[in-house]
Amino acid sequence: MEKSYKEYLARINTFIFDVDGVLTDGSIQISTSGELLRTMNIKDGYAMKYAREKNYTICVISGGKNEGVRLRLKGLGITDIYLGCPDKVEQMEEFFDIYDIDPQNVLYMGDDLPDLYAMKKVGLPCSPQDAAPEIKEISKYISHKKGGKGCVRDVIEQVLKVQGNWNDHK
Repeated sequence: MEKSYKEYLARINTFIFDVDGVLTDGSIQISTSGELLRTMNIKDGYAMKYAREKNYTICVISGGKNEGVRLRLKGLGITDIYLGCPDKVEQMEEFFDIYDIDPQNVLYMGDDLPDLYAMKKVGLPCSPQDAAPEIKEISKYISHKKGGKGCVRDVIEQVLKVQGNWNDHK
C-alpha cells in the first residue's frame, strides 16, 4: 500500500518550485515593447519568505528567463534561482551537490512535462490542481489550489505545520 503524502511532510527540509504554472497561473501578458509579464500570488510569496526565515532551503528552477521573476524571488530571500534551464534534472542534481541535500527530504512542485523527470527523483513530488495529467499521475500530493493561486502556500504551510514551524508569525 502506498504511503500517504502526509507521512513525507515531517522530513521535508527543501522546497523546489517551477515558475510558470506553479508560482504563476501559466499565463503571460505581453507589453507593447515585447516584455513578458507574469503575475504571482502574494500569499505564496509570504509563505516562501517565512519558510526561508525558518531556515528551509528553497530553490526555483525554470525554463523561463524573466529577470523580473528573479528580482521578486530575491526580494523574498531566495538565493537559489536558476532561470533558463533546459535540463531541470541536471540543475537540480548540481543544487543537491552544492548543499549536500538528500533528495528524499525534498518537495518539488511542478506542473508540466519539463518537470517530470526531476519530480521523479525527489521524496515528495507535488503539483497544482491544474497540472498536466502526466504530472498529476506521478505526484504524491495534488494541491486543491491552482498554479499561481496559492498552491505554493498550500504545500509550505502543510510542511511547516507538521514540523511545528507555522505558529509564531509576527
